[in-house]
Amino acid sequence: MSFLNNIIDAQNEVTQQYVDFWDWFKKHAKTFFYVVKQRENIETDFFEKLSEQLNVFNESLYFVVGMPDEDTVELIFTADGIIKNIVFVEELVQAAPSIKGWIFTALKSATDTSKINIKMEGFDFNEENIGFYANEHPEFPDEIDITVVYPDFAEEDRQMVVNGIYIFLDNVLGELNFACIIDQIDIVRKQESEQEIVPISKLKSFLIWREKEFVERYEGVRRNTDKDNYSMLQAKLENGNMLLAAINTDLLKWDRKASHPWIMNVEIKYDGSELNGMPDEDAYTLMEEIEENITTELKDSEGYLNIGRQTAEGTRNIYFACKDFRKPSKVLGAIERLYVDQTEISYEIYKDKYWQSFEHFVKP
Repeated sequence: MSFLNNIIDAQNEVTQQYVDFWDWFKKHAKTFFYVVKQRENIETDFFEKLSEQLNVFNESLYFVVGMPDEDTVELIFTADGIIKNIVFVEELVQAAPSIKGWIFTALKSATDTSKINIKMEGFDFNEENIGFYANEHPEFPDEIDITVVYPDFAEEDRQMVVNGIYIFLDNVLGELNFACIIDQIDIVRKQESEQEIVPISKLKSFLIWREKEFVERYEGVRRNTDKDNYSMLQAKLENGNMLLAAINTDLLKWDRKASHPWIMNVEIKYDGSELNGMPDEDAYTLMEEIEENITTELKDSEGYLNIGRQTAEGTRNIYFACKDFRKPSKVLGAIERLYVDQTEISYEIYKDKYWQSFEHFVKP
């Protein structure tokens, strides 16, 4: 129970930081309102001060500000595409008090395509010049893969065009849907496309239909991994150091992978310089403790499957497949705080509906 209490304490610490942030904001709300409305010194008198306060508890939260009318400022907090930060944006806004003249929004909302026209370095991105078509994959039937079609552009402008398309889709679908629904996106010039091009205005309805199919197919799927088989893999790297892995091979053969589409990769650092990249006994014991504590909080019966781990070159990676991303984000955020003085822990969460990240662990 002591570790559970520690997790609760760490999460309560984050909650208190939300309270402290909003207490600070309330004290400056009238001044900030005036600064935004007058558009004078907004960078130094509002943006910089707000960023400094947000960075106290999360350096990867961002914001957008606007005025829907002369008496109201809307402050939108965004995770900027970082999946693991979405839940913290949502919690921050849930904790917001009512302040006259202010609206607080978690994540950028969807906007009708007819109202969006983004201009970037001489390029326009709007519903008139953007289309799409869907790509089907018989081996991955639930993969939502689209190709976005845009008029001719030079290859040296590709990254700028990609950025413009992503910003456009972020606005069309809303930040949460853009991050969660589409699995793969490719962008091609219009003359490169031989497919029938669908107007981008129909993208929302297409995605709603595909997502509804997917949810209905996998609703309620759970798996118990207690009796699964594991493979122990060992390899010698080019520099002579060792690589060890323990992988749940039964899970990798599972035909319901898409029910757990979120992959969490936990990375723990240690000093392997004296043992061919491997951990010493103390580091090994600590990493075992951390992994056990993670699996205590993220149970397979609740939708969090421990795929396995890899150890090499001073790093241990622990892999989970998850039904959602919010609870893993909160649990790992708390664990980072608990072990900050003992080791370096980081994690990422990304969508991989068919666990293609682990194909190298599957023997041909």
